[in-house]
Amino acid sequence: MEAESSQPFGLSLSKPSPSVHGASTSSARTGAGAPLLIVDNLAKRYHLPRESLFAPAPRVEALRGVSFTMQAGRSLGIVGESGSGKSTLARLVMALEAPTSGRVTLLGRDLNALSPAELMAARRDFQMVFQDPYGSLDPRQRVGRIVAEPLLGVAPDEARERVAAALDAVGLRATDAAKYPHEFSGGQRQRIAIARALITRPQLIVADEPVSALDVSVQAQVLNLLADLQAQFGVTYLFISHDLAVVDHVCEDVVVMQSGRIVEQGTTEQVFAAPAHAYTRSLLAAASARVDS
Repeated sequence: MEAESSQPFGLSLSKPSPSVHGASTSSARTGAGAPLLIVDNLAKRYHLPRESLFAPAPRVEALRGVSFTMQAGRSLGIVGESGSGKSTLARLVMALEAPTSGRVTLLGRDLNALSPAELMAARRDFQMVFQDPYGSLDPRQRVGRIVAEPLLGVAPDEARERVAAALDAVGLRATDAAKYPHEFSGGQRQRIAIARALITRPQLIVADEPVSALDVSVQAQVLNLLADLQAQFGVTYLFISHDLAVVDHVCEDVVVMQSGRIVEQGTTEQVFAAPAHAYTRSLLAAASARVDS
């Protein structure tokens, strides 16, 4: 892979062209101009164990009034330091946890207002790629069963065909379905995880630090794969990352989080070129210092 002429963060990636995003496939499925995802005034509060019998239970405000929208076919990066609320936000968007207040609306549906059966059916439209390609795959299951896991009500023959197509889409072979995760490298395991996310043909994929556990050279390969899949299928990505290089090269839009709040948001080009908030400037300075060191 060739590096681009300008790499402000030192990561060699093939940045997709603007024409790829907002693909007609996604636009047709969501309705022209309608947001795919709406996060409205989202808050999440956790209660910690009491420090003494008579003391009130301490609270942690993990998210505080977080709001943003996503258009189909685009990539939005959520950046911030550890503890900023990024992963909590990912869990709420995936309806893995309920918010303390606020709403997550996908394709016009309030996810937390759905019944368990309705939510299970709705999950075909949104899937997740986790950080750890080693821990996110069941080592006791063959790859074919792992990739087919999100499918519901699909006949075995069709499931096998879709598994083979998903593996092919991520650069693996159909015969890899018979193998176990330990037979693959870290980058290949993350490709398996991506194939599992693709199998339901979702509109939204939430990627929580999807390459942070991989070597830098493998990171570029996986990120370029994600860009290619977006071009092919018109999928929308919500990237959770502490790595500004990943967001700079993959995402058109960015949200900067600090202590559970959004402190800045806009297009990646605008925010990274002329950050308005001191926290954003500190993140950019730290990223540049790591590259220069």
